[in-house]
Amino acid sequence: MKYFSYHPTIYPAMIKAVSPDAGPGRWVTVYDKEGQPFGHGLYNPGARVPLRMIHHGQESVDDTLLDRLVEQAIQLRLDTLTLTACTDAFRVVHSDGDSLSGLIVDKFGDTLSIEVHSLGIYERLSRWLPVFREKLGTRRTVVEVDPHIARMEGIRIDPKLSDPVRSVRIREHGVRYEVNFAEGHKTGFFNDQRENRFRFSRLTKGLRVLDLCCYTGGFAVSAAVAGGAADVTGVDLDEKAVEQAKRNANLNQARVNWVHCDAFAYARQMQQNAQTWDAVVLDPPKFVLGREEYDDGRHKYEDLNQLAISLVKPGGLYVTCSCSGLVELPDFERMVIKGAHRQARKLQFLDVTGAGPDHPVMSNCPESRYLKVIWARVW
Repeated sequence: MKYFSYHPTIYPAMIKAVSPDAGPGRWVTVYDKEGQPFGHGLYNPGARVPLRMIHHGQESVDDTLLDRLVEQAIQLRLDTLTLTACTDAFRVVHSDGDSLSGLIVDKFGDTLSIEVHSLGIYERLSRWLPVFREKLGTRRTVVEVDPHIARMEGIRIDPKLSDPVRSVRIREHGVRYEVNFAEGHKTGFFNDQRENRFRFSRLTKGLRVLDLCCYTGGFAVSAAVAGGAADVTGVDLDEKAVEQAKRNANLNQARVNWVHCDAFAYARQMQQNAQTWDAVVLDPPKFVLGREEYDDGRHKYEDLNQLAISLVKPGGLYVTCSCSGLVELPDFERMVIKGAHRQARKLQFLDVTGAGPDHPVMSNCPESRYLKVIWARVW
């Protein structure tokens, strides 16, 4: 290493020298800048992230360490968090948050949805699939590797690792959803918002609710079914997502007004029509994908929050989200405040939350705390 870093992902500029026999996907011993043993990781010379640190310390390690980390991740969800008491859909492995850099595993009913970003992880995946099935009671598996990542990492896709799964039905705090693997963005359902959906539903009894950027209707359906909201409207530009949202409402025999429309355009029209709601939740897609797009994304967050806030009745509930990892909470809060003050409105902040505890964050990778959810009343 060129300099000291406990970060799990090590980029080429951080590496001083590599032994010529360090092959793709293999374990390597890592030395600090003074030449002293520092830890161990999985190496891949052609990858964008050539070194993924798994262990810090001088003792020797092998694949049994990875096996133990997988077991610990499963134990956290099942035994410590006891997630199966309220849902059959949750994140099982959260990449760097479980010291398994490059591996994301979600459980959706009887199906595992797996994303892999590392050759070393992919080559060992088959040894863990039986463990997941036994511990989690799953029968089917969907393994996804982004084609660009596969090329960079040198991953040769093994079609035998995946089963032909189109969709699966899940339950969450008494609400049923259908997860569509064939058409959805990623899996078509985001486990990270589970606790926020439930909390929002607890605050919407008898209220008129607007779910702006509703995607497949998570907040809207939860408010209608679990929350007992009097009237619920969900808006999204993605036509397939809206169709899935309709199916989710039908699964629960819930009445929701679905609108296929751009959130900006819909909010402007409702503003002109002087329409307001008792509770508004705004959960847009990631507006900041890279540092070069930060300013453009910031303007989008400010503009859409300004429009959404104008639709909240005085004293009404406003919940706004950002899943852009590059946008830190203080910056996001400033964007939301700017949007409110442009409307001559003030916000009474109630709380700030994020992803559920099945999306843990390690101290050596705090930036993986990507989801920010601000809860406020609008005056």
